[in-house]
Amino acid sequence: MRRFPSRLWLLCALYFVQGLPFGFQVTALPVYLRTRGVSLAALGFAGALSLPWMLKALWAPLVDRYGSARVGRRRSWILPMQAGLAIACAGAALAADRDSLPLLLGLIFVMNLFAATQDIAVDGFAVDLLRPEELGLGNTAQVVGYKLGMLTGGGLLVWASSRIGWSGLFWVMSALCLSVFTLVLFVREPPPREEEEGPDAPKLDWAQLFSRLKAALTVPGTGWLLLFIGTYKLGETMSDVLYKPFLVDAGYTPAQIGLWVGTWGTAASLLGSTCGGLLAARLPLLRAVALTGALRLIPLAGRWVLTQVGVSDAGVLGVTLTEELFGGALTTVMFAFMMSRTDRRIGATHYTLLASMEVAGKAPAGPLAGLLADPKFGNWGYTNVFLLGVALSAAFLVLLAPLRRRAPAPTPQSVA
Repeated sequence: MRRFPSRLWLLCALYFVQGLPFGFQVTALPVYLRTRGVSLAALGFAGALSLPWMLKALWAPLVDRYGSARVGRRRSWILPMQAGLAIACAGAALAADRDSLPLLLGLIFVMNLFAATQDIAVDGFAVDLLRPEELGLGNTAQVVGYKLGMLTGGGLLVWASSRIGWSGLFWVMSALCLSVFTLVLFVREPPPREEEEGPDAPKLDWAQLFSRLKAALTVPGTGWLLLFIGTYKLGETMSDVLYKPFLVDAGYTPAQIGLWVGTWGTAASLLGSTCGGLLAARLPLLRAVALTGALRLIPLAGRWVLTQVGVSDAGVLGVTLTEELFGGALTTVMFAFMMSRTDRRIGATHYTLLASMEVAGKAPAGPLAGLLADPKFGNWGYTNVFLLGVALSAAFLVLLAPLRRRAPAPTPQSVA
C-alpha cells in the first residue's frame, strides 16, 4: 500500500479548517437559535450568513492572480485568512458568553468570509501541489477534510456543548484554526507548475481572463447547465433548514441532535461521498447524477412521513442517516460533473463561478422555507414544506433531458 503523502495530509487539514464554521452554521446554529426562541421566519434568513460562499467568484481572480512571491502566492492568502478565522472564533466565544446574538451572527458571517476566501487559495494550492497521479487521493483529502471539519463544528462540538458551553465550542474552534495556521507557517510552497500552455499561463492579464471566461459561458447549453447547478439543492435545502428546528420542537435535545445529525449524519455523508466517487468513476456522470438524485427523494419523503406518523428514535435516525448518505453521494457526483464542464485554462475562476452558482441557487431556500412554515406568515407548517422539498427535488431531475442532449464527450482530464 502506498504511503499517504504529507502534502495530502496538509490539504486535508486546510479543508478541515474551512469546514468548521460552515458545519456550525448549517447544523448547530439552527439549534442554538431555536433554543433561544427565534422564530422560524427569522431562522430561515440565517442562511444569508453564508453569502461569502455564494459571492466568492467576484474576488476569485484577485486571489488567483496576486500574492507575495517571498511568502508564496497561495500562502500569502491562506495565512491571513486562517489568522482572521481564529480571531473571529475567539470573538464569537466572547459574544456567546455575553449572549450577544447580533454580534455572534456578525462574527459567523466574518468566519464564512475568511473561510470562503481561503477556499479559493487552497484550491489553487492543490493544483500547484498535486502531481497527476495524486489527483484521486487529493480529491479524497479535500472532501474528507472538509466534511470532518463540518462534523467537528456541527456535530462533536455541539454534542460537547452541554459540558463546555457554547463559548467553549468557539474556543476549541479557534484553537484548531491556530494549530493549522502554525502548520502552514512551516510549509514551503512550490512554484506553480507550468503545463501545456507554457510559462505565461499563470500570468493571464485581466482581458485574457475575462475573454476566456466569456467564451466558457457562451457555449451552447450553458443556460441549462447553470439552471441545473442552481436548482439541484433547492428542495433539499428547504427541507434541511427546517429539519433541526422540527427535531427541537419534537422534544430532542441539542446534544442528541448534534450527535445524530451533526456527527453520525456527517459520517454517513462521508460514506455517501465515497460511494458517489465510485459511481462517478464507473458510470456516465449524468447517469450517476440521475441515480443519486432519485435515491435522495426517499429520505426527503421520509421527513414528511415523520410529520404524519410521529417521531421515534429509530425513525429519526433512519431518515437522517439515509438522507446524509444519498445527499453526500449526489454532491460528490454533481461536483465531478461541474468539473467536467470547467475550462481548465481558467480552472480556479471558472469552477469557483459554478460553485458560487450552486450556493446562490439554494440561498432563497432558507428564507422561503422559514416564511412558509412560520405560523405568522405562510402557516404551512413542517408537513407541507417538507412535501414541497420533495416535489422540487423531483422536478430537478427533469433538467437531465436537455443536458443529456448537450453533454460533451468525457476527457481524461475530466475522469481524473
